[in-house]
Amino acid sequence: MKLRRRLTYAIALLGLATSGYPNPSPVASTLKTRNIVLIVIDGLRWQEVFHGPDAALMNQEHGGVENIEQLRHDFPGASPEESRAAVLPFLWKTVARRGQIFGNQDKQSVAKVANGLAFSYPGYNEMLAGFPDARIDKNEFGPNPNATVFEWLNHLSEYRGRVAVFGTWSVFNDIFNVKRSGLYISAGWDPPYHGSEHGHPGPRQELLNEIYTTTTRLWDDNVYDAFVQPVLLDYIQEHQPRVLFVGYGEADDWAHAGRYDLVLRSAHQCDRFIEQLWNIMQSMTQYRDQTTFVITTDHGRGGGLTEWKEHGEEQKGSENIWIGVLGPDTPPLGERANLPAVTQSQIAATLAALLGKDYPASVPQAAAALPDVATKRASAAAK
Repeated sequence: MKLRRRLTYAIALLGLATSGYPNPSPVASTLKTRNIVLIVIDGLRWQEVFHGPDAALMNQEHGGVENIEQLRHDFPGASPEESRAAVLPFLWKTVARRGQIFGNQDKQSVAKVANGLAFSYPGYNEMLAGFPDARIDKNEFGPNPNATVFEWLNHLSEYRGRVAVFGTWSVFNDIFNVKRSGLYISAGWDPPYHGSEHGHPGPRQELLNEIYTTTTRLWDDNVYDAFVQPVLLDYIQEHQPRVLFVGYGEADDWAHAGRYDLVLRSAHQCDRFIEQLWNIMQSMTQYRDQTTFVITTDHGRGGGLTEWKEHGEEQKGSENIWIGVLGPDTPPLGERANLPAVTQSQIAATLAALLGKDYPASVPQAAAALPDVATKRASAAAK
């Protein structure tokens, strides 16, 4: 989908007038968060996040690894703590120390999906709308009948036109229902610098367009993570959105292909991209000390020597996910432990609560926000 405004402001205003969205009641007036970023690493298991690489898959037979010694060299570790930090250094050296991470089942912290299907479209709908929908039972479902929290925020005057979606998967156009929502979306293989949003593209933008159109595609519906990153950073510098979605997809695709080495490398690169995004945003007045990142995945995967490649109802453990939060209103509690299970459906209300908005008050079927994440007690959590 081309990178441009999908509906005019006139249509957007008409939608606001007829949508029936009530005014959200405030959660708190003392929150520092003015911008939120939801980042999804598609299909990255909680096991790799909390344990690091699985030694049983660090081979050709079960993990499809092409250079075992190099992989072990690049991701060393004498303990799970060292191993996971080698793969995801920003998550463990910054998010875990200054924010919170849910989902380490070894510490009685369970994060899971509630949709019962454990694959992408049902997961993204649950995450973004705040509730599972039994109608959404395939990735080819088509336009989402449910408004996401991003669409809901875009109907509020302070965020209208300041909401943007970037993702590798072309299906994000349906998940966010671009025709109805009017959100600014760049997803899949369509060249990003077309339309009036950017004006006449310069040499760098023309080169990126050419890369999108001439690169040999491994996956028809999923562009490479590295292609999305420069387009995303350009948009942030130029437009400074207040509500942002970023979806990276390679980790899931490489898992389906049985390449455990490339799952780890993709996850590591995503971690670097997230750190780059955080540092750039913290260097900008619009975002510094007033931006919260929520980092998660859409589903888990199976276990053992073969089922790690797949996910769904038939792969036990696919319901298990993880959630990280970093920002000025989130107390630095680190790895959450010994608490009731949380669900993917709580993410939507959490995003709204971080902005001082009560999403479940307007969408009663939505789950409540995550516990102890949006609170004024975290004055120095993300500095």
